[in-house]
Amino acid sequence: MKKIIILGSTGSIGMQTLDVIKAHPDEFEVVGLSAHNNVDLFKRQVEEFQPKYAVLAGKESEKELMELARAKDADLVVNAISGYAGLMPTYAACEAKKTLALANKESLVMAGELIMETARKAGAKILPIDSEPSAIWQALGGGDLPCAAEKNADREIEKITLTASGGPFWGRSREELQNVTQAQALNHPTWKMGKRISVDSATLMNKGFEIIETHWLFDVPAEKLDISIHRQSAVHSFVQFVDGNIVAILGATDMRVPISYALFYPKRIKNSLPRLAFSNLSLTFKTPDFSLFKGPELAYRALEEGGIMAAALCMADEIAVNKFLIGEIAFLEIYDFIRDTLRRVKNEKLSLNAIKNLRDIIK
Repeated sequence: MKKIIILGSTGSIGMQTLDVIKAHPDEFEVVGLSAHNNVDLFKRQVEEFQPKYAVLAGKESEKELMELARAKDADLVVNAISGYAGLMPTYAACEAKKTLALANKESLVMAGELIMETARKAGAKILPIDSEPSAIWQALGGGDLPCAAEKNADREIEKITLTASGGPFWGRSREELQNVTQAQALNHPTWKMGKRISVDSATLMNKGFEIIETHWLFDVPAEKLDISIHRQSAVHSFVQFVDGNIVAILGATDMRVPISYALFYPKRIKNSLPRLAFSNLSLTFKTPDFSLFKGPELAYRALEEGGIMAAALCMADEIAVNKFLIGEIAFLEIYDFIRDTLRRVKNEKLSLNAIKNLRDIIK
């Protein structure tokens, strides 16, 4: 049985991870759980799974989360924490030579170079959970990351295309987006996700983050990374090789599918999760409108500038989305807040201390 720790067990990914585990009780033992502030659900999870470690993590619990990520009796650490709070647990798990199933893409957006370097030196393994990087990972033949990235022979990859649903507002004009509500932004057309990632999907910022994440996970330069609007969310990514062949990964819009692949890796185990129905399935692909949905454009720019700019982008977005959700700013002002923040930030060499110092600058 694999012994598993789940960081962020009461969030969307955490709960779906526990669903996969419950469906295969003979395969896994939950030895640790952490949550932020959903006390009632967390208590029920602890009662059901009886973990050895249970951490209810408040704002000052970074050290406890890092200790939990390093726990010696865990075979697999699932980081399902959202936002900046997941960075240091990711770093701790890599430093401790853990196998890390990673849903916290912000770790790689903010500190991808440091995280991958730490994982390489320690001999840690990173298994992506998000549907898009999971699809790329499978299309490239699997393998333990980051070691597999070094063997991918980037020269054989002509282009990687990340698909995006476009979120709930695709096709609307700037005028139509002026007064959209929080509820409308959270109404994702194909995926059931947490609040922040739902808004990030609406702004296409989530896809920008995935460009940065893919760059670091698979050691592929930004100029070989592309985005296509695919409303059906059936194709999760394409990998096109230099000989013209393209490998695409398709699957149902259920996060438990890529979660299951990561949990059971390197095996594939039969499950009863939804299957993609091909009858009457129509697939469309369109070029994103970056002039209106500016998330990817901002991400490409941050990646090009290097240093701490991607971390600043990620933090600014986290704050801006929260301001939108509580009604302090309008939807399109999310981009304004991020751009204004990036203008104020003085770029410097990437380090964990530099990232932490950004917290005092970006408010």
